[in-house]
Amino acid sequence: MIPRYSVPEMTAVWSDEQKFQRWLEVEIAVVEAWAEAGVIPPEDARTIARDARVHVPDVLGYIDETHHDVTAFLRSVADSLGPESRWVHYGLTSQDVWDTATSLQLREALDLLRADLARLCDVVARRAIEHRGTICVGRTHGVHAEPTTFGLKLAVWFDEIRRQQARLEAARETVSVGQMSGPVGTHATVPPAVEEAACRRLGLAVAPVTTQVLQRDRHAHLISVLAGIGASLERFATEIRGLQRTELREAEEPFDDGQTGSSSMPHKRNPELCERVCGLARLLRGYAQIGLENVALWHERDISHSSAERIVLPDATGLLCYALRLFTGVMEGLRVYPERMRANLESTRGLVYSQRVLLALIESGLAREQAYAIVQRHSMAVWDAPASASGLQPTLRTLLAADPEVSGRLDESRLDDIFDPGSYLVHEDESFRRLGLLPVPAIPGSGSASGQRGEP
Repeated sequence: MIPRYSVPEMTAVWSDEQKFQRWLEVEIAVVEAWAEAGVIPPEDARTIARDARVHVPDVLGYIDETHHDVTAFLRSVADSLGPESRWVHYGLTSQDVWDTATSLQLREALDLLRADLARLCDVVARRAIEHRGTICVGRTHGVHAEPTTFGLKLAVWFDEIRRQQARLEAARETVSVGQMSGPVGTHATVPPAVEEAACRRLGLAVAPVTTQVLQRDRHAHLISVLAGIGASLERFATEIRGLQRTELREAEEPFDDGQTGSSSMPHKRNPELCERVCGLARLLRGYAQIGLENVALWHERDISHSSAERIVLPDATGLLCYALRLFTGVMEGLRVYPERMRANLESTRGLVYSQRVLLALIESGLAREQAYAIVQRHSMAVWDAPASASGLQPTLRTLLAADPEVSGRLDESRLDDIFDPGSYLVHEDESFRRLGLLPVPAIPGSGSASGQRGEP
């Protein structure tokens, strides 16, 4: 991971120091399991657990000689022990140590991501509640559709984040497994009981059956989940980028004092944080593809996945950690402009209320096709009306009120109701209650007020 996008806590998880320490933890757990089984003398197991050390510079130097990470690691561990070092790695093969230790590293990395995702969820929930009732225009195909609220938009994000949290938990469980099944996975050199005892000491579940390696569908699932979370962040960031366009300017990512947006244009305030999130999401999707390609290994094992995983696992977890923290900061400092939202809503001069007019005419007794034709005719007139010398242009309401086919069915009071954006908020609170962002009203007669709008 390049320093620009690194998070120190996550970088530490994937450092050589942490990797080799996890390897040592696995080796010690297996030694203790062998001692419990009566194979290794208890005093030797105690000495190994107490004195075994790994010196990273030595390991790296030995790798130059052995061209093998694990044998170099074992040589360094042996340097810290006496004759009892013969029990280290007893019955194991390299992948037993590598895969199980990687599971420990992944679990630690996912715990960081789990905390970061929870923080983002909390921030989005707070901003959703803050902007419950902040009316804005909803857009489909990029074109004005009907009024909605900015809070409801964020509530949808909140629900999506919760789904991603559930997926992350499932992926964490999938990779929180260990295996010490020996060459080709037969347990011929490491009985299942020793494997189970060692994994129990490490706090990992036991893979029911393996082929010397943990099957890479586990890791492919994990990286796909990370990419999916990145895709959600990209969706949210893309929305903010769209709303920050000069013509809209309904919301804007934070812009600090002294910050510059362009080397040549001093006026610029660009959505560069959200654009960065979008770019990182693309990388995560690429890593998901690599995870899938790592699933197919030759026979009981090969290491074609190894070189890719040395890059993909640290980078995917690291990039997502960085992107989560970056976007959480965007949401905490997001600038929202309700007046601009209302102005944009009104800029199409009532067109966003066309469906309510259509439904009201249908309720008055008109056939749907007839009602649709009337509303569309007047809507197209509003769309196509040229600017007048006075700057005044027709609105959908004025055209409808002047049409006898409409005015005979919908009086001024009914039109007031139809063209009231607040009417679109009638069920907003119910959506918030479904998400748990608002309390469920008390049952009438229970002594508590019900059905009232209020903060949770």
